[in-house]
Amino acid sequence: MSIERLAILGSTGSIGVQTLDIVRRYPERFKVTALVAHSRWEMLAAQAREFEVESVVIGDAQHYEALKDALKDTNVEVMAGSDAINHIASSYRSDTVVNALVGYAGLHPTYLAIESGKRIALANKETLVVGGDIIMDAAKRKGVDILPIDSEHSAIMQCLEGEKRKAIRNLIITCSGGALRDVPSEELVNVTPERALKHPQWSMGAKITIDSATLVNKGFEVIEARWLFDIEPERIKVVVHPQSIVHSMVEFTDGAVKAQLGNADMHTPISYALLYPERAEEAMERFSILDYPTLTFLDVDREKYPALDIAYEVLERGGTAPCTMNGANEVAVAAFLNHKCRYTDIVASIRYALDNTSFEKHPTLATYDAANIEARDLARRFLKL
Repeated sequence: MSIERLAILGSTGSIGVQTLDIVRRYPERFKVTALVAHSRWEMLAAQAREFEVESVVIGDAQHYEALKDALKDTNVEVMAGSDAINHIASSYRSDTVVNALVGYAGLHPTYLAIESGKRIALANKETLVVGGDIIMDAAKRKGVDILPIDSEHSAIMQCLEGEKRKAIRNLIITCSGGALRDVPSEELVNVTPERALKHPQWSMGAKITIDSATLVNKGFEVIEARWLFDIEPERIKVVVHPQSIVHSMVEFTDGAVKAQLGNADMHTPISYALLYPERAEEAMERFSILDYPTLTFLDVDREKYPALDIAYEVLERGGTAPCTMNGANEVAVAAFLNHKCRYTDIVASIRYALDNTSFEKHPTLATYDAANIEARDLARRFLKL
């Protein structure tokens, strides 16, 4: 078996770090050729040395000189900026691109990697939230596999193995309810970033943890599932599952329901995507159902979590609407994390942007870029930033 060459975009984040754990376990299967990070240049330099990569990119160019100096005694090629990230994704020597970038920044690299015929292990859900139509059309045209790393979509993919499409009734996506699940709605206006970042089960990056609290993340997963599995939005359901053990389910026409269970640990879906159609030979952490004698499921409180209905709304509208939702959310979450707005302003800014933006039904990548800029400007206007 030949060694698979990996380019990892977002190598210093939670998904990227855990992806490198898998590489350590399978040195005979994988060779990392390129690493990309946004600003953590010191960690990026250490990763580059350990895995003896050929190239690294630091997205934030102000760290370029420091990174270059840190690797001056190596043969590692050091680059910076979005054009360099696109170069790694499209023209670099890799077979698979692991896209673990955060936010809209992941869209263009995914598209370029697909156009270059590379296999995609996708953790950047915004790629499909914003441009699902363009991305899936390109993947079909180029014969490229898109393998989801999100635990929910990995679970659905596993449940669908060996099943006929006509037998699917509904996809059921589970969510923990986030860090604020037990906080009454009337108290949300006073929630601090520190409180919202205390997720009860998952250890994730700051943005996705806040998105988990608002359920924007779950809304994005609904949109992502629509594209990944080519299924109508009304057949994608969301339920609250506080234990985060059932990662998602599939309901079939005969009444049977398949569920994928496991620890709240991203190593499993990452390894499933990288090794597919095989499985890892051994778990990073063994799971025992006996440790969880009670598993509970609840309907989503749509008044407490209005972002979920907004996600269904933009999915129904299509076009640039999901892009607008995503752009406004990115600005609002960053503002909240920097104590520049209230928690409840996040979804309010999304609503404002959607109600005041222009709309294009059949966008191109350039149209998405313009819609993204407009959405961010509208969110800043709403938040008075």
